[in-house]
Amino acid sequence: MKIELNPTQRRALRAQAHGRNPVVSIGQNGLTDAVIREIALSLDAHELIKVRVFSDEREEREALFDSICDQLDAAPVQHIGKLLVIYRPNPDRPRITLPQEKGSKTSTVKLKSPK
Repeated sequence: MKIELNPTQRRALRAQAHGRNPVVSIGQNGLTDAVIREIALSLDAHELIKVRVFSDEREEREALFDSICDQLDAAPVQHIGKLLVIYRPNPDRPRITLPQEKGSKTSTVKLKSPK
């Protein structure tokens, strides 16, 4: 089951992902078990990652994006070109605090800078 993000949270995550480099690449063999494990490990360590897909077919990249998020209970943040941005909070060591929806009564918390 995918995590649902509101537009404010998605925007904040996109902004934080901007300066990051892809940590996992999906090549000609597609989405293998080893690739899924590597993405899961990266999400546990960083919570927000970029994945590079070397496929030229947009429909295939969209299918991979949906499949990754479904299998790993993650949130799809952005699909731009051959890059996929994926977020999954780590319940043991949260690194990113998401802002609340605009108009809510709780205050917005700034995201931690990536280090």
